Parts: sequence; C-alpha cells; structure tokens
Amino acid sequence: MQLYHNPLSSNARRVAMTAAHLGIRLDSIEVNLMRDDDRRRLQELNPNVKVPVLVDGELVLWASCAIMQYLADGKPDQALYPRGLVPRTCVNRWMFWACQHFSPAIGVLVWEQVWKKIVEAGEPDPRELARGTADLQRAAAVLDKHLSEREWLVGGCVTLAEYAVAAPLMYMEQARLPLDDYPQLLAWFARVRELPAWRHTTPVW
Repeated sequence: MQLYHNPLSSNARRVAMTAAHLGIRLDSIEVNLMRDDDRRRLQELNPNVKVPVLVDGELVLWASCAIMQYLADGKPDQALYPRGLVPRTCVNRWMFWACQHFSPAIGVLVWEQVWKKIVEAGEPDPRELARGTADLQRAAAVLDKHLSEREWLVGGCVTLAEYAVAAPLMYMEQARLPLDDYPQLLAWFARVRELPAWRHTTPVW
C-alpha cells in the first residue's frame, strides 16, 4: 500500500499513527503541496488536491478517517476500531466530530499563526483569530467535559477516536492554541503523546 502524505499535515498524521499502531507498513510518498508538479500529480489521485491518499491495488482512497477505518478493518484481531455496534458508533461519532468541529477550529489558528508566515500571506487577521479561538473553546469545552470521567474517548482503551481528535494538536505550541483552561483535555493529550504511534510520527519542524 502506498500513502501519499506530507508530515506537516495533521490529516496525514492521523493515518500514519493508525498504521503505526496496527503495525502496517506503508510505502510513504511525500507530497510537497508548495510545488505545482506535486499538486498536479496529487490531483490525478484526489480531485480535492489534499493529502492523505491511500493506494491499495485498484483502490484509491482519500479522506483521512475513511483511510483509518479501512486500515483497521483489514486487521481482524485489532481493538483500535471495535466491532460492536455501540462502541464502533461511538468511535465514529468522535471521528466525525473531530472533522466537523475540532479540526476546523484549530485549522483557523494554524493558518493565521503558522502558515501565513510560511507562504508570505500577510499578518494574522485579528477577526479570524477571534473566530478560531471562539470555535475552539466551544469544542474544547465539550471534549474536556467528556474526559472528566474517563481516560480515553471510548471505552477503556485507545481507539481510532484518539488519533482522529488528537492529530491537529500537533500544532499546540506553534499555533499557541488557547487550551490552558481545559485540564482534562490537556491530561488526555499528555497520555496520547506518550503513545508509541504519536512519538514515532512526530515531524521535524
């Protein structure tokens, strides 16, 4: 299986962590999204021109959470993506929540605080910073409350939900994410950072 990715993409990191956790070897092909040639080649695989993309034989699969689920379903004895209806549904809920609420809020702050400087797109926009901060704090409050009585997001062990939700927090320091008021979230993230899959996929900044 081939994985088209970029190590600075939190979406791609979700997949890399899943593969590392499951012991799946992927042939990694790094895509430089700043290069027109790389973007053209990527568009041939994914019309959204985004990473990650998994190629497994004739299957070309994009969307990080779909790839995560595919990898886990290919390992019948794994516990990362539980097979029971209720626990699997709960894992799905947090994966969808991450894509719909948590990641987009963090993405605003990462763009304003990190990527604008890299691509020379101007100074951070105070209105966008305020919007991203408000959205992130609303989502963080939900996550913090959920974690007040549990160690992991679903059940008593690490699941795909951990990697889906935690991935964008890779920009915690660089984007100065305003999360100091959410101790349960921070404690959970500290546990995630100790997982081998997190440590083995940490990019070099």
